[in-house]
Amino acid sequence: MRHGKKVNHLSRTDSHRRAMLANMASSLILHKRITTTLAKAKALRVYVEPIITKSKDDTTHSRRTVFSYLQNKEVVTILFREVAAKVANRPGGYTRIIKMGNRLGDNASMALIELVDYNEIYTSGDAVAEKKSTRRRGSKAKKADDTPAVAAKAAPKAEKEEVVEVVEEVQAEETPAEETATAEAPAEETQAEDSTEEEKKGE
Repeated sequence: MRHGKKVNHLSRTDSHRRAMLANMASSLILHKRITTTLAKAKALRVYVEPIITKSKDDTTHSRRTVFSYLQNKEVVTILFREVAAKVANRPGGYTRIIKMGNRLGDNASMALIELVDYNEIYTSGDAVAEKKSTRRRGSKAKKADDTPAVAAKAAPKAEKEEVVEVVEEVQAEETPAEETATAEAPAEETQAEDSTEEEKKGE
């Protein structure tokens, strides 16, 4: 029975298990991905993720706490300088476990464990976008339904405005021609009257 078995001891003593997990965590931080057995990968995920969360707060106390687990100054420096900046916007879930089949020698199930933000295939170099947790029902559907109606209402108004503008332009173009014609007509009449008066005087 497995009553109360919350920790996988990995067939090792406590000191051996802690040393092994510290070495594996250091290798993961240095190389960003390592291949190991599935049981060790699951144990490593539980061990290393709180350490990465601790690295987000760059203080002397945090560095000393992380160093007490990893016992490697170079790894602690890389963790606080590079890894912490990469995972700054990610609220947990820094590692990914990918199953790889069984090992030939003893048929043990193997897995690849990696840091999520360093996989360029999945992330494609984009920063993690912050998502809003609020959910509202029907608001998006209503907006989507309303937009065609609003566009349909706006379209006839725009057409009417264009027609009115065209009519006004045509009227504006016609009125000066009429005014010039009316202005020229009296001038011709006055010239005709002047010519008749001159003819009368000549007679």
